[in-house]
Amino acid sequence: MTKNEAINILIVDDHEMGRRGLKMFLLGYDDLVVAGEAASGEEAIQFCEQLTPDIILMDLALPGMGGVEAIDHIHQAHPNIRIIVLSGTSGVQNVRDAIQAGATSYLMKTIADEQLADSIRVTQSGQRVLCPEATQALVYAATHPTLRPENLSSRENEILLLMSQGLNNAEIADRLYLSRATVKYHIGRLLSKLGAANRSEAIAIAFKQGIV
Repeated sequence: MTKNEAINILIVDDHEMGRRGLKMFLLGYDDLVVAGEAASGEEAIQFCEQLTPDIILMDLALPGMGGVEAIDHIHQAHPNIRIIVLSGTSGVQNVRDAIQAGATSYLMKTIADEQLADSIRVTQSGQRVLCPEATQALVYAATHPTLRPENLSSRENEILLLMSQGLNNAEIADRLYLSRATVKYHIGRLLSKLGAANRSEAIAIAFKQGIV
């Protein structure tokens, strides 16, 4: 394997242990070379300006500039860089936003080492690699139009607003004079409509879409 054939990789993750683990993994492959490490979206952008890597392994949960925003910036400035999202979540909004921003592939952090190595090579060749969870999320996004406020019932809007204010199920039930079972039912419908995996993700989606 010659130097020109090696795939230069930038690791972007705000957790030092995460970066260290990926670096140790990549050291086991002659054709996968760690070109640099970044702990934030801003650092990733700066690195790309200094030395354009072939592949970026990008976490989405970053301090300051988020992963999706960093992907969009890098893709606009360096469209030839292939970006692989390596995330701990596969929520519909995360997957859709990352792909729309310019990510080529979307993988979960639980992926096996050999699968990740192969996915890096396949992505470098220009092909898209999606984990099953990301594929499901994109199918859902394609078959469910972007949620608008009118898609929610008045009760769902009330509960979503209270959720965004940090109230738990019991507090919401007391505030709206509902049973906890009823609140739980409405929250389940909210998560389904928003394509969210949990309350935090639902609130983030609602804020992003201007619903609350």
